[in-house]
This record gives sequence, C-alpha cells and structure tokens, in this order.
Amino acid sequence: MKSLSLHQLYKACVLKDLPFKTTRQLEPLAEIVGQNRAQEAVRFALAMPHSGYNVYAVGRNGLGKRTMMLRYLEHHVDTEQSSHDWCYVANFEEPRIPKLLRLPAGKGNTLKQDMERLMGRLMKMIPQTFDSDSFLERAEQLKNEYGKKQEDELEKVASQARRKKVSLTVSTPGGYRLVAMNGDEPHTAESFKELTDEQRDKFEDSINKLEKKLRQALRKLADWEQEYAEKQMALNQETLEGISGHQLDELIAKYKDLPEVVAYFEAVRADLAESLDIFLEDNEEQAAIAYASLDKKMPRRYLVNVLVHQKNDEVPVVVEDNPTYHNLFGYVENVTYKGTVFTDFSLIRPGSLHRANGGYLLMDAIKVLEQPFVWDGLKRALRSKSIQINSLEREMTLSGTISIEPEAVPLDVKIVLFGDRETWMLLQDYDPEFAELFRVTADFENEMYRTDDSQLLYAKFIASLVNEKKLLHCNNKAVARIIEYSARMADHQDRLSLHAADIANLLRESDFWARQAGARLIQDVHVERALESAKYRSSRIRDQFYDSIRDGSTLVSTTGTCVGQVNALSVLSTGGFEFGLSNRITATCYYGDGAVMDIERDVKLGGNIHSKGVMILSSWLAAHFAINDPMHLSASLTFEQNYGEVDGDSASLAELCALVSALSGLPVRQDLAITGSVNQFGEVQPIGGVNEKVEGFFHTCQLKGGLTGAQGVVLPATNVQNLMLDSEVVQAVRKDQFAVYSVSRAEEAITLLLGKPAGKADAKGRYPKQSVFGIIQQRLEKMREHERQEHARDDHKDPSIH
Repeated sequence: MKSLSLHQLYKACVLKDLPFKTTRQLEPLAEIVGQNRAQEAVRFALAMPHSGYNVYAVGRNGLGKRTMMLRYLEHHVDTEQSSHDWCYVANFEEPRIPKLLRLPAGKGNTLKQDMERLMGRLMKMIPQTFDSDSFLERAEQLKNEYGKKQEDELEKVASQARRKKVSLTVSTPGGYRLVAMNGDEPHTAESFKELTDEQRDKFEDSINKLEKKLRQALRKLADWEQEYAEKQMALNQETLEGISGHQLDELIAKYKDLPEVVAYFEAVRADLAESLDIFLEDNEEQAAIAYASLDKKMPRRYLVNVLVHQKNDEVPVVVEDNPTYHNLFGYVENVTYKGTVFTDFSLIRPGSLHRANGGYLLMDAIKVLEQPFVWDGLKRALRSKSIQINSLEREMTLSGTISIEPEAVPLDVKIVLFGDRETWMLLQDYDPEFAELFRVTADFENEMYRTDDSQLLYAKFIASLVNEKKLLHCNNKAVARIIEYSARMADHQDRLSLHAADIANLLRESDFWARQAGARLIQDVHVERALESAKYRSSRIRDQFYDSIRDGSTLVSTTGTCVGQVNALSVLSTGGFEFGLSNRITATCYYGDGAVMDIERDVKLGGNIHSKGVMILSSWLAAHFAINDPMHLSASLTFEQNYGEVDGDSASLAELCALVSALSGLPVRQDLAITGSVNQFGEVQPIGGVNEKVEGFFHTCQLKGGLTGAQGVVLPATNVQNLMLDSEVVQAVRKDQFAVYSVSRAEEAITLLLGKPAGKADAKGRYPKQSVFGIIQQRLEKMREHERQEHARDDHKDPSIH
C-alpha cells in the first residue's frame, strides 16, 4: 500500500490566493465573518415590531456573538425609533405613589435643572419676601383688623354683662367665665348665699342669657378666625404668585408640548402655598437627609429624579454584565437619619431595563439564570410590558415595611441572551414561556468553508481584528500561516474555524513577539513563535507522559513484531490543550464459546461507546468465522496500563487487528500505530483528533530510539481531509523517515499490519489458505474436527446416550 503524499498531509495557503502585501491594504470587515445565518436571524428579530421576538444567541464562547451583536446594532439600528427620558416626581396628593414623567431624549436633565433653579430662587426669595416690611405690614393689618373685630364683639357682651353686674373674663381661646359682682369684687360663696332668693335668681337669669349671647359671639369669632386664615392664605398665595408665578408661567410655556409636565407645574404652584413652612423654617433635617443621599440642599418634595437620561436621540444599547435583581429592575434606596430609615421618590434608582428601554439589552443567559428571582422577573416584565420597581425584600419576606410604590414604567425593549446550546435546550424543555418570549434563535457557526474567496474574507477579518485591537499589521505570509492554523483548529483542510477569540489571542501574542523583535509587521516567524510559546506553556502534562515513555515506565514498542499486540492511538485533553498518545492494546485467545471479553467493560472502566465498539467486533468475527458452525475460540481484549476510564470507538480497528493476530497467531508490526472505528461490515469509519494522534505516535517513535523510516500511522481514508499535520511531521515524511497510510476497509488494515493478505472468501465461503482469514479458518476447522472426534469417542464409550 502506498503512503499518503505530502499535499494530503497539510493544505498550505498559497500566497497567490492572497492578493495583498499587508493587511494595511485590506478594508476591515464591519461584520463578523461567516455568520450569515445568525446575522439574518438577528436582522429579522430586530425588525419585527411585535412582542416576543427577543433573541437567544446560541454558540460556544469565543465565536464573537457579543461583538457581532454590538457591531450589527451600531450599523443597522433603526434610527426612527425614539428614545425617552424618564423622571419620577412627587405626587402631592398621594406621596406613596410617585408620578412618572416621560420626556423626549435629553429633556430630563433640563427639567431637573429648571426645577433646581426655580427652587434655588424661591429658597432665597420666599424668606426675604415674607420677612419684608411690606408683607409684615399687610399681615399685621389683616391680623389687627380681625383682632379688632373680635375685641369689639367680645366688648359688646362684656358691656351688657357689666350693666347686669356680671364680670366676663376670657382666658385661653374658647375659655371664659361669667361671675356675679358684689360692687367691684366678685361675689364669694358666702356673700352670694346672703343675697335674697330674688337677687340670686336675677343673677342666674342674667348669666344664662349672657352665656347664650357669648356662645353666639364665639361662633362669630370662630368664623372670623377661619376667614382670617383663608385671607392669610390668599395673601401668602398672592405674595408667592408675585415671586414664583411668572417663573412657573415661563416653565409651563417652555414645556407646553408635554401635558404631564404642565400638570406637574400646576400641582407645584398649588402645593407651594401649603408647604410654605419648608422655605421659612431653617430645616436641619432636610439638609441632613440631602447630605446623606448625596443630593442638593433643597426641598425634597420638589426634586426631579431623572431615572434615565439619554444624551441624544440614539437608540440605547445596554450590555449588562452582572444581571442581579436590583441591577436589572432598579431599586429604592434608604437613608438613615438619627436612627430612622427614610426614603422618598428621589431615592428611586434605575436598572438596566430602564436604561435599555426603547432599545436593546444584551445579557449572558447563564448569569441571568444564576441570579435569584431575575428570570421570573424578566419574563413578568416582558409579558406585562412594564417595569415595576419592587424591593427584593418584599419579594422574599411576608412582613411589609412602609415603602413607596412608584408608577410602573412602560417597557419596549428587545432582549438578546447569549448562551450555549445546552442551556437553550434546557430552557426549551423546562420553561414553556421561553419559546413564547424568545422566538428567534441566532445559531452561530463554528466553522466556514475554505475557498479562495473565503480566505480573502478571512484575511479582511484578520485586518479588522488588527485595527480593533491596535496591533501591528500582518504581511501576507503571516495571514497565510494564521489561515492554516485556523484550518487546523477546525480539524479540516477545507474548513476555517470561526472561533474569533482564539484568532484574536494568536494575533495579540504574535504582535508581542514582533514588537520584541523590533519588527514593523507581524511576519510568519512571529506567528510561529506565538504558537510554539502557547504550546510550550500548556504542555507540562504531555511532557510528563513523554518522560514515562522515554524512561520505559510506559511500555511501547516502535520496532519489531508481536502477536496480539497493537499500537492504538488516543487523545488526551488538559484544559484546552490536546495531545496524542500511543496506547498498547493486547488480545489473547483461548478455547471457549466464541465470545470476546472486554476487560475494560467488565471492570467498569469502559464507556458505553467503547463497549458498543467491542460488541461490533464480536459481530464481525461471528459473521466471518461462525456462520454455519460455532466458534470454539474466545478472546479477551484490554488497554494495557490504563488506570482511568476509556471511552469512544476510535480504537475498535486496532482491537480488531489485535484479535485477528491472536486468532491467527500472526505477529503485528509494532512500527505502525493505527486508529479508526469499524462497523459490522468491516468498513472503516472516521474518528476525531486525527492530527494529535499522528503527531503523538511520531513523537513516541522519536523518544523510543528515533525514526527508522519504516514507522507510520494507519488512519481511516475518510480522515485524510482532516489532516493538518505539524511541520516537523511533514518534514519527516518528505525525508522518508515516517509515513501515513489510509485504509477504507478492515481487510486493508489487517494486510498492512500483519504483512499477509487478509483474504477474500470464494463462493463456498472458503478463504485462501495462506491468507490471514484462511489461517484462522483452518485453525477453527481443526478445533471443530477435534470437537467432533471427542463427541464420537464419548458416544462410542456410552451407547446409552442415544
């Protein structure tokens, strides 16, 4: 059999296919390369005006999901959408339910500043005006006017009392005494008793009548008191109107297009007169609370709490990296003052949903699901199309503390969740609402086809990364090397990996080595240096395994032949770094019922797929050698020096060769290693990690005395397209020191490893005598003949058996 040619082992990127000298000549891509399907899904979801068309972006980390979303939104966002500012203001009628104001983008801070200016003026003007001579004169005049009316009314009653020799004394408001007089002195109890009955009756009658008149007078006084209070209020309002009226009118004119704001200003106008004390008293508490809550010193009831402020009319795009309940839905802060916990509408704080309202909110799905109450809260907000600010304490406890209940904010947002496929499938299966709210799945590709056009597109993608990360530009040889590395990552000669994070890391590290060397461009040597450096940093565990091969503690043969012993290949992964290792598989056979004992399975070290592979081998053997007669040879298989779990069926071809060698007694070449899966018909099926496996055996041969030129690896023909071997292996093949063979059927592998033709059955099912299968067939026939003779001898000895 011929070994594979050099061009089959590595598909190089030809420089003539890259029509540029450096990436400086290339136009950077505005989009992420190769994600047309995901991009179309995103375009559809964002253009869809109906609710429920939120996006779940599926794909493993590093594919550029977030970058693509942000770039797409930057270039394709619908600028006709209008964003808003949201403010909370005091509800003077119901303080526990603050009012929500919706303003055009950029107007929120303007309103806040206008109110602060107005209050700043009033805090100076009101105390000055209400302390001025003109106001005090009018207030005094009003007070005196009502005082005189009250005095006159009481004097009328008092004069009538005097005429009837009764004294009227008024103490506290509403407190009065009518006392009979004995000349200039009030009657004492003794002097009153000395009066005649007639005199006493006359006094009592007079006092009763005077009491009636006094009650009438006091009712008048109470009415006048109310009248005075109303006139005082009117005077206050008139004075306030003189100070603030024209300023409020100016603000109402300024915001005349916003009815909600106008209504608020009218409410402020009405409330100012009732809350005059706030301005006239030097309120330490207000100042302390303002200081504690980092606000300006001004009456808190007239603050404007700008919840969301958009600097311009751009559609908001918010990335929430820590989607806790409060970070997402907002919360109400508290201030402690003199041991008392205090809150008001000015302490309401926004969440990401508020900031993204009218636009887009991007989050990581796992982080959203990890946070308590967040997923349910998010679904509730999307269904109700409103954001209700509830404190998490109220969600979690039965007791209710006094707090405020702000008006809900109307919600119009598109959510984009980034997550892996497992999370997406779990949500689909276990949350019936998920499919209703996230109707669009943006499925990100891991790879793209490698063609001349796509290679140029990939080069532009590299150029965009260089520009974005501010790295040195790459020459065309460096780009070619990166494209080859991308094909190696994709494990396919005709595919390119779309794992943008890996390419970005390689560019950063290549840039580092280029700058270390004082180069102006990243060249292929710098890319190679970066790859070698990354491999060296990650390969400590691999080198420990290699040490065990070098010192002989791992038993491996790379020369000679041996019956029932095959070099299989496996791949180990240590945190992102994969490497191949040679594993010895041995088979023994003995007289039995034809079963194949899988030692790994019996000791529970074999995974399900590995066990399935061995069962297929049993079927293959039975189909070849036990169609009409039983097979009297059983076999056992094991991975030598394996002390951990083994899974996968990529060693089933090696196991088959070991079994066939043990059954036929023919030795297996130890200078060849083999990998591949096999089906019941003997067809060789592809496996994974083929590059690492070939390189693993190549390094094993180097460690075990060097390359002889006869050594090589046998792999499935369907895996040839996956070969992107290390340059060291390719050079060894070029010098005829190493070889790679491909096989498509088990018979080809057996022929190669055992050095004899496997053999093809004739019409009667007979194999050629000198073929491998012929030798096994003859051995089994001898055993069957021996079995028949034994039975005949037993029958002859004991005729009663019949």
